[in-house]
Amino acid sequence: MPAASAPPLRRALQGRAPSLAHERELWEAGHRIVVGVDEVGRGAWAGPLTVGAAVVPTDRRVNKIRDSKQLTEREREALFDRIAGWCVAWGVGHASHAECDSLGMSAAQRLAAHRAIAGLGCAPDYVLVDGSWDFVGAGPGSTRRIVRGDSTCLSIAAASILAKVTRDRIMRAEAEHHPGYDFDANKGYPCPRHKVALRGMGPTAIHRRAWVFMDHLPWTGLHRVPQPDQLGVGGLDGVTGRSSASDARPPTLSGCPTRRAGATSPSVAR
Repeated sequence: MPAASAPPLRRALQGRAPSLAHERELWEAGHRIVVGVDEVGRGAWAGPLTVGAAVVPTDRRVNKIRDSKQLTEREREALFDRIAGWCVAWGVGHASHAECDSLGMSAAQRLAAHRAIAGLGCAPDYVLVDGSWDFVGAGPGSTRRIVRGDSTCLSIAAASILAKVTRDRIMRAEAEHHPGYDFDANKGYPCPRHKVALRGMGPTAIHRRAWVFMDHLPWTGLHRVPQPDQLGVGGLDGVTGRSSASDARPPTLSGCPTRRAGATSPSVAR
């Protein structure tokens, strides 16, 4: 079945397209494999923390790409297959709810980023990171932090859509296993109906137990899992992850395979 065409861009988003300015600067400096990365789900009460990674081509563009937060769910879904087919390589990595609790959120985010980059099937020369914190760290290529990168940098914007759509699909599936929590609508994020469900029914198997607010909810027998130290922003301190793609095709310095399908990290256990 052919992919659905993207709906017309809403007036509010016209003229606000992210550019290839950062990528072109690095390409001209000799960095061939430039990767954009972005995360979703860090602030959620339930479900995985997810990071997308995207290598975009130098000679073609996909119209209507914007920061995933600026797009509706329908717009993101319509763009997903187009972006996946357009990218030279892409990957999505997850840190499960249990890993968010046991590692701390910052280390879990770095773990998910490493899994996403491993899923590319090639080693990056440069990684463009959304925000003011380098959550990729030492390892796969040099990094550049770009504040508001998801709305100004095309490869980061593409990565944000890949990550957001993948995680949203996971949470819609989880809604069938956990009725009453409205996961298909809130995707595990805080909202009044989610809090009412937690007060009335307690946490599910995919809720993160490390949030401080859990101390103040009447869940019989529940003890909050305290967050460990953040393990430092400089590295994972021995925490590593692999994507399923790395089993079949390990990263290589020879360059990304042409039109490679994206891959996600191992399934997120409930």
